[in-house]
Amino acid sequence: ATSAPSVPRSAAPILPKAMAPSRISTLAKHVRAPQQELDIEDLAKRAWPEATAASSSCSSSGSCGDCGCSSGESQGAGLQALPVAAASPKPSFQDAKLPEIKNAEEYLASLRNRNVEVIVLGEVVKNFVDHPLVWPSVNCVAETYRLGSDDPELGTAIGFSGYRVSRFLHIAESAEDLVKQGLMQRELGRRTGSCFQRCVGMDASNAIWGTSYDIDQKHGTKYHERFRAFMAMCQSKNYVLGGAMTDAKGDRSVSAGKQEDPDMFVHVHAKKPDGTVVLRGCKMHQTGTLNSHWMLIMPGQRLESSEKAFAISCAVPVDAKGLTYIYGRQSCDLRAMEGSEIDQGNAKFGGQETIVIFEDVEVPPEYIFMDGEYEFCQSLVERFTAYHRRSYICKAGLGDVMLGAAATVAEYNGVAKASHIKDKIIEIAYLNENIGGTALAANYAGKAMPAGNFLPDVLLANICKHNVTKFPYEIARLTQDLAGGIVVTLPADKDFQHDVAGPLLEKFMKSKKGVSTEHRRRILRLIENMTMGRNAVGYLTESLHGAGSPMAQRVLIQRLMNLEHKKGLAKKLAGIVE
Repeated sequence: ATSAPSVPRSAAPILPKAMAPSRISTLAKHVRAPQQELDIEDLAKRAWPEATAASSSCSSSGSCGDCGCSSGESQGAGLQALPVAAASPKPSFQDAKLPEIKNAEEYLASLRNRNVEVIVLGEVVKNFVDHPLVWPSVNCVAETYRLGSDDPELGTAIGFSGYRVSRFLHIAESAEDLVKQGLMQRELGRRTGSCFQRCVGMDASNAIWGTSYDIDQKHGTKYHERFRAFMAMCQSKNYVLGGAMTDAKGDRSVSAGKQEDPDMFVHVHAKKPDGTVVLRGCKMHQTGTLNSHWMLIMPGQRLESSEKAFAISCAVPVDAKGLTYIYGRQSCDLRAMEGSEIDQGNAKFGGQETIVIFEDVEVPPEYIFMDGEYEFCQSLVERFTAYHRRSYICKAGLGDVMLGAAATVAEYNGVAKASHIKDKIIEIAYLNENIGGTALAANYAGKAMPAGNFLPDVLLANICKHNVTKFPYEIARLTQDLAGGIVVTLPADKDFQHDVAGPLLEKFMKSKKGVSTEHRRRILRLIENMTMGRNAVGYLTESLHGAGSPMAQRVLIQRLMNLEHKKGLAKKLAGIVE
């Protein structure tokens, strides 16, 4: 079985906002949790007012929020409020306990000397941290710890365990917590111009926190206690958590249980007498998993009663026996191995995606948070996507970098004062703030869940993500427009060092007086990097497909827009009586 550290079991639960000492700011007071007890059915009725518990059903075999139904919610579970006696004031930042990993240097040290192998470009790599293709992504995660040191109010929080940890490990206890998550994500997008890889784990932990509680209420299980203990352990270490939801899927026309090869979806292949489960399958497009300490496994779609083996949510250490990692290619990635810092565009930071194969991976019962409760899979997916779709505020941070690059290249070209140039830069800012604004709105409108943590507004979260499937592409187009054709024809850095070509390039690459050729090359390479190079993975394609492709958001928007009520508003004003 997988070896694992001992896990404390005495961590107190997070309480609903109405029961705990106030920690919410004046700005967020209007989203304080109501005094009455909340339950999962109430949440479903608020989300889909036209639906009833009796008629909730779904025929979709899609995944990652393709369907917006609430058929996975418990019916009449009789959820109980958490005990007020468990509430206790949290320590101040100065008095909070310090975790094992306190800074970026300690994080980097924690990744070394682990029994983790990854296949990169057809070769097995044991020390991936210093591999030139991988290092920018490792450094990107390290930046989340640097933010915690530079701005602890934004980058860290005091967890329910009493430790001061990265905000990515914090369970959101208020709408203010959700807002701070978003502000942190945008700031990290600004600092890295890339995917910093920790949003999936943060969103997965918040989704599992609430869903494990709901399962316990219906089935009398101990999943929430286990998950609370697991998160307390992670907070004491200040670990990085990865989230794993997307399966290989195989034939998309049939569900998990009807696949010719069951390994197309991660599933429980066998169980041991002590409750240990043995997993087989594959998770695709796993962001930052190698750079994590643990990954949270989740089902990716609604399941039927015959598909209980696929209804598994658990925690697996990244170095568990039976895991195989295959590193994903990125556009222009080999430039990191050519030796030129300029030609990389952004040599410091980058994203990471791997394919993770599970071959008889053993998970002991203390790390299992769902095992066969298929009716809660849709609920878990919907909650995760609500968290994750508003997490795309990170793209507003990258958009801030794009706005700066667009303005800089226009200035270097000597056209910054032209009215049509100004208008394009204004359009970039307009589009970018639409992303940031809808994400913040979803966070400010967050509500308390039965387990005590806060969930962002589901409709606004989907509006945010749907904006993200479109606006970064237009921002990229406008920035390339301002950069000119040289963004795709710029010679290599080695050409500028050449005895013959170098002086010629220096002469003919001149632009506005006072602007060095090197500076012009650097901003052009950054634009290339973010719109068609390595970091275009995170800024463009991930914006399209991450957290569900565009139609997934449109399905949710259709279900949540409360059309009948709004038709009634129009008819009332028009004097129509039916």
